[in-house]
Amino acid sequence: MEPGHSLGAAVLVGGGVMAAVDEIVFHQLLQWHHFFDQSTPMIGIFSDGMLHAAELIILVAGFFWIARLARRQALIPSWTRAGLLLGMGGFQLFDGIVDHKLLRLHQVRYGVELLPYDLAWNLCGLVLLLIGVWLWRRAAAAAR
Repeated sequence: MEPGHSLGAAVLVGGGVMAAVDEIVFHQLLQWHHFFDQSTPMIGIFSDGMLHAAELIILVAGFFWIARLARRQALIPSWTRAGLLLGMGGFQLFDGIVDHKLLRLHQVRYGVELLPYDLAWNLCGLVLLLIGVWLWRRAAAAAR
């Protein structure tokens, strides 16, 4: 059994799940932002559709990978849990730092003081990532 496969498959699923939560909750339901807000509303909605398509492809690929590992009885649950949290936290932090601040594709929300939203967004991502690292280290220690 190769733990890296369980970890990698779950990282894909975790990133896809967090992208879906972001796109569904913040883009569609709350309508706080679009993936690309530096153009017309139509382009913003189109960019949300592209994000949704990408997240679905990533989720399907990750779930097929997990299913293949499970069918071969090679899925390692402890590594899978770690990967799920690493993917979720990694996506959240990437979005908050790269998309929001470096590339300025969009902000968490408009018309409000951004600092509390940025802190909450990035701290949530950091907590998920740190839990994933902790689970990963536990799984690695148990494998030794």
